[in-house]
Amino acid sequence: MDLDVLNQRGIVLVGAGRMGSAMLEGWLARGLQPDAVHVIDPNPSPALIERGIRFNGALPDDPAVVVIAVKPQMMADALPQLKGFGNGDTLILTVAAGVTIAAYERAFGASTPIVRIMPNTPAAIGQGISAIIGNAAAGPADLALAESLMSAVGQVVRLDDESQMDAVTALSGSGPAYVFHLIETMAAGGEAQGLSPELALQLARATVAGAGQLALVGDLPPGKLRENVTSPGGTTAAALKILMDGETGFPPLLRRAIAAAADRGRELGA
Repeated sequence: MDLDVLNQRGIVLVGAGRMGSAMLEGWLARGLQPDAVHVIDPNPSPALIERGIRFNGALPDDPAVVVIAVKPQMMADALPQLKGFGNGDTLILTVAAGVTIAAYERAFGASTPIVRIMPNTPAAIGQGISAIIGNAAAGPADLALAESLMSAVGQVVRLDDESQMDAVTALSGSGPAYVFHLIETMAAGGEAQGLSPELALQLARATVAGAGQLALVGDLPPGKLRENVTSPGGTTAAALKILMDGETGFPPLLRRAIAAAADRGRELGA
C-alpha cells in the first residue's frame, strides 16, 4: 500500500457501514493516518471520530482514492454528489453488488480509473476474500493499489472479465450467509437429537470453523478431505447419502441458490 500517497492526498470513504468500517480498520492497522480519511456517512461513528476520522466535512480536491461502499439501491443518489472526482487522477473503488463499471463511467467519465470490488463480511476479522476488476483506464498501478488496500482485510483475486462478477457475488459475496445458515441448521439437527441448544450451537460453530480452516490451510482438495472423514458403512456415510442426493441434496440445492443470487445481481445491474 502506498501510504505516503494516501496520507498526503487523502482517501474518501462513502459509506461507513459494516463493510466500509471493516476496510477502514484494516487500512488504519496498516498505517493509514486517521486524519487522511474523510468519511461521508449519515450516521457518524463516535468511536471513529475519537480516533481522528473526519466525517461529513470538507473533502480534499484531489484525493488519491474514493471508495464507494453504499448499497446498490443508494447508488443513484450517491454518484451525482461525487462526479467532481472524475478527473482521471483519482482512483475510484466501488463496492456494490450488480452496479456495473459502465454505470460508474457514466458518472465519472471513461478516462477515470475505476476498479470494481466484491468483498465479503469476514473482512471484519481480516479473513475476507475480494475479487477486483478494473476498467480500461485502470492501469497496473491502479490495480496494484486496489489489491493492496483490499489485502488489508483478506485475500484478493483478479478477474479476467467483469461478467464474472455476478458469479463471484453469488459465491463468495453472499456465501457467508449460506455458511451461517448451515451452522443454524446443524445446531437445530443436534438439538433435535437431544442436545441442549447451547451445546448444539457450540459444536456446530466449532465444527464449521475448524473444517473451513482445515480446507483453507491443507494441501488436500475438499473432496479428499470429505473421503478421509467417511468410513464405508459408517455414520458419516449415512449422512452423506442424504446430503449428496442428486435431486434433493446439497449439490442441486446450492447450484439453484447460487444461480438465484447471480441472477439477482444481474437484475440489480440492469
